Amino acid sequence: MTKDKNIYINRELSWLKFNERVLQEASDKDVPLIERLRFLGIFSNNLDEFFKVRYATVKRIYEAGKGGKSELGGIRAGDLLEEITQIVIEQQSYSLKILDEIDVELQNEKIYVINETQINADQHEFIKNYFYQELSPALVVLMLNDEVALPELMDISAYLTVKMTNLEGKDQVALIEISSTMDRFVVIPSDDDKNYIIMVDDILRYCLDDIFNIFKYDRISAHMIKITRDGELDFDSDLSKSFIDKLSESVKDRQSGAPVRFVYDMSIDKDTLNFLLELMSIDEKESIIPGGRYHNRRDYMSFPSLGRTDLLYDKIKPLPVKGLSLEDSIFKTIAEKDYMVYTPYHTFSYIVKFLREAALDPKVKTIKITIYRLAQISHVASSLINAAKNGKKVTVSIELRARFDEEANINYAEQMQDEGIKMFFGVTGLKVHCKMCVIEREENEKLVRYGFISTGNFNESTAKIYTDFTLMTADAKILKDVSKVFNFFEVNYVVNRYKHIITSPHYTKSKIFSLIDKEIESAKNGYPAYIKLKMNSISSYKMIDKLYEASRAGVKIQMIVRGICCLVPGVKGMSENIEIISIIDKFLEHTRLYIFSNNDDPKIYISSADWMTRNIDNRVEVSCPIYDEDIKRELQDLYAICWNDNVKARIINETQDNTYRRNDKPKVRAQFDTYKYYLN
Repeated sequence: MTKDKNIYINRELSWLKFNERVLQEASDKDVPLIERLRFLGIFSNNLDEFFKVRYATVKRIYEAGKGGKSELGGIRAGDLLEEITQIVIEQQSYSLKILDEIDVELQNEKIYVINETQINADQHEFIKNYFYQELSPALVVLMLNDEVALPELMDISAYLTVKMTNLEGKDQVALIEISSTMDRFVVIPSDDDKNYIIMVDDILRYCLDDIFNIFKYDRISAHMIKITRDGELDFDSDLSKSFIDKLSESVKDRQSGAPVRFVYDMSIDKDTLNFLLELMSIDEKESIIPGGRYHNRRDYMSFPSLGRTDLLYDKIKPLPVKGLSLEDSIFKTIAEKDYMVYTPYHTFSYIVKFLREAALDPKVKTIKITIYRLAQISHVASSLINAAKNGKKVTVSIELRARFDEEANINYAEQMQDEGIKMFFGVTGLKVHCKMCVIEREENEKLVRYGFISTGNFNESTAKIYTDFTLMTADAKILKDVSKVFNFFEVNYVVNRYKHIITSPHYTKSKIFSLIDKEIESAKNGYPAYIKLKMNSISSYKMIDKLYEASRAGVKIQMIVRGICCLVPGVKGMSENIEIISIIDKFLEHTRLYIFSNNDDPKIYISSADWMTRNIDNRVEVSCPIYDEDIKRELQDLYAICWNDNVKARIINETQDNTYRRNDKPKVRAQFDTYKYYLN
C-alpha cells in the first residue's frame, strides 16, 4: 500500500477535533445549563494542557530546524503551528458565542453574571468589603517599567494589564495577578429570587482606584492577558541529587518554560499589547491569540451551582456489584469468583475496602501496588500507610512523572517513604502506567494471592466521573504474571515471560498483532472474524497499519475512540471494514476494552494501554485477559450498549466533521443505559 499523507490523520489536528466534541456539549441545549458552562471550562482546560505539551513539542521540532513531516503525519512543523493557531482562534471565537448564549439563558433562570459596570448601590458595600477582606491582603501587583526586570509570569494564573494615563500623556502599566487560589466566581447576597454572580476579575476592575490610589492619572483601563508555557520537564544530571529532588526542582522550573501561547483581550490598545510582547520577548505570530474579556475559562468547571439541581445532571447513586458485599470479606468472596467493578456506575469503595481489609488482616503478609494519580485526600494512600504501620511489607511503584500531578505524587511518596513503605519511582526510560495490586495472604501454610487490575487510576475523586473497569480476582495464573511485573520494577534488566497478561514495552505490539493475525486468518478462511476496540486514543502508525491490513482481509472492525484518532476509517481499499465512533457525555469515557472474535470464542482484555507509541513502546502497561464467562458476557453487553449509542455518539470519518450518529432506532444513550443495565 502506498503511504501518502491521507493514510493518517495528524495527531494534533485530531486532538483539536476531540476538543471540538467537548465544545459541542457546551453548545447542546439538551445538556443542563450549568453543566454546559462546565464543559466550556473543560474545553479551556484541555486547550491549556494541549499548548503546554503538544503545541510545545511541535514548536521544539520547528525551532530545531526539522521539518517534522515523519513525526507529524505528513505536515511540516511550521505549517502545523499555523494551522493549529487558526483552528484555535475559530474554536475560541465559537466558545465565546456559546458563552453569550448561555449568559442569556442564565438570565432567563434569574441568574445574572454581572460586571463592574452593573454593580448597584446595594451591592457596592458587599463588593468593597469582599475586596478589602478577601482580595487586597493577598494581591500581587507588578509595576512594569524599564528599570525593573519582569518576573516570570505564572501560567496557572491570568493577569489584568492596567494602563494609567495622565494629562501629559505619560503611561504607567501594571499587572494584577488573578491567582489560581482565588475563588473566580463570587456570589453576591440578594434579597429577592434573583441570583447575582460577579467574577473576581470584575471586582478588581471595580476597585482599581483603591489599588492604585497613590498614583495620579486621568484615565485607567484594565485588559486581561494569559501566558501558557512549555510544560516539558527538564532534568539536570547531578548524580548527587535524588530523583525526588531533581523532579521537585524540575516542576518548579516549569514556571520559567518558554512561552508557547499568549492570549489577550482583543480590545486592548496596540501600544500596550506591543509593550507587553516586547517585555516578554514574544514575537512568533502563531503563539499570539486574540481572545475575549476573560481568560482562564477553565475556572467555569467550578461555576457555583447555587442549589439549582434542575440545571445540573442528576447525581447517580453508585450501585453495588451483585454478589460482592462491602459488609463481608472481599478476599473470601473473590476466592470463589472474579468480579468486575465499573466505576462510576459501581462504588469505588470496593477498592478501598480491599486495601483496608489487607491492612488489618493478620494473615496478609505483603501488598504491592502501582500508583499513577492519587486523590488530593487519598484513602488508598492512607490504607497503605495503615498496612505498613501494622507490619505488612508494602511495596508501592508511584509514577512521579504523571504529568501535572508530579507535586501531589511527590508529597505522597515522601509520606509513604517516611512510614517505611518500599518505594519505586518508575523504571529508567519508562513511565509506569499500569494499574494493579497484588497481595499475599497466608492460608494453610501457603501464600495465596489476591488482587485487582484496572483501566484507571486508584483515585476516589476521578472515580466519580471517569468510567473504568477494575477486575477483582484470586486467579493464581493472572496474579503470578502480575507479581512478575513487580519483580521487573526491582530487576529492570530481566525481561520476564508472561503466560496470560500482555505487557508493554516488551510484548503489547507482538501479542496484539498475533490476535489480529488470527482474525485475518479466520476472515481468509471464511470463518467469523471481528475486532471490537474501546480506547481513549490511537496514534501508533504500526497499530493503525495492522488494522488496515485486517480491514483489507475482510475483518469487521468496530472502534469507540474518545480522543485522538489518527486512523482514517471507511476508505475503499484501505479501511472500508473499519467503523469508528466517539462518545462525549456526562462522564469521561476512560475504559480500554479489546474484544477479538477468536472464531466465536471471544478473547477479551481490559487494559491500561491506549494504542499510542508511548503506551506500546515507552511505558509499563498491562492488558489483562477476562476468563470468567459471566464477566465476558457483561463486557460484551456493555460494548454493545456503547456501540448502539445514537444520542451522544459522533462518527469519526475522513472529513473529521464530528457529525452525531442519529437514526430512527429507539434512543440509546450509552452512559444512561449502562446505569439502567446494572440497575435492572
